[in-house]
Amino acid sequence: MTLPEDTTEARLDTIARDLAGKYSGTYSEQSIRLLVQDSYERLAENATVTTYLPVLTARFTRTRLQALAQADGHTLKETPEILFLCVHNAGRSQMAAAWMDHLSGGKVRVRSAGSAPTGDVNPAAIAAMAEVGIELTEAYPKPMTSDVLRASDVIVTMGCGDACPVYPGKRYLDWELPDPAGRPINEVRAIRDTIRDHVEALLTELAMPTTQPSRS
Repeated sequence: MTLPEDTTEARLDTIARDLAGKYSGTYSEQSIRLLVQDSYERLAENATVTTYLPVLTARFTRTRLQALAQADGHTLKETPEILFLCVHNAGRSQMAAAWMDHLSGGKVRVRSAGSAPTGDVNPAAIAAMAEVGIELTEAYPKPMTSDVLRASDVIVTMGCGDACPVYPGKRYLDWELPDPAGRPINEVRAIRDTIRDHVEALLTELAMPTTQPSRS
């Protein structure tokens, strides 16, 4: 289902006006309108259903504006910023971001993205995370953008190779993990648990205790 053009434009206009009010004095309304349009077009490239594109555009643009304001020094960075990158932002990076948010108790700002995002999060990844009480039902694949990369302190890559650009001053980690796409649920569970181990180790390095005890 495709939204009528006039309806889409009206919704994007509302999003831009709302965000322009929030960021008044920091970024011009024209700059924010361009960012909203860019966010919409990037998400639309791989969308399988466009019904919720305006809602996702609002969320994606807010994330980008938060990152941009931090990278430009307009807002104080109070917590570490960690970005998880994989190819499709549909499995590994989504699970890693969810684990990090869950285990850190929200003490880390977490984002995820893909070098070539797909339309939907892997259903097997959603199911595997639900088994441990973490919902991915509102997660959605997002493209990698320079604003989010610039705002990150730690960038964790998972199979995106040379597609992940290198920014000076960032800490880069590469986690060698199999892609859960097309794998049976028992193999996705194993990937899920390995990702948790990596996340716990990273939290220990950051001197941030997990909210739950490690498994014995």
